[in-house]
Amino acid sequence: MPTALTVRGLDEDLVRRLKLRAARHGRSMEAECRDILRQALANEPQDFRALASSLRQSLADRAHRPAGDVMAATRAETWAALPEAMPSGTPGEGEGA
Repeated sequence: MPTALTVRGLDEDLVRRLKLRAARHGRSMEAECRDILRQALANEPQDFRALASSLRQSLADRAHRPAGDVMAATRAETWAALPEAMPSGTPGEGEGA
C-alpha cells in the first residue's frame, strides 16, 4: 500500500532545482522525488545481516587486534608518560605517597 510523505522546510532554490530536474526527465516533481529516493537507497543494506556482511567485507584486508590488547597498550603508554608530564614538586611527593 503506497504511503504519503510530506517534506517541510525546503528552501526555494532546492524546490526550483527539483522542478527543473523533473522537467528535464519529463515527469512530475513527485515522480522525480520518488526516483531520487529510490536511487539514493538502492545500495543500502536491507537488514542487519546484510549490513554486517558488508562491513565484514570492507574490513577484510585490515589488520585487527583484540580490544583488550589495544587498551593495555594505551594504558601502558599513558602510565609511561606520566612521570615525564608531572612537574617536580608535585603535591604528595615525599609524603609517603
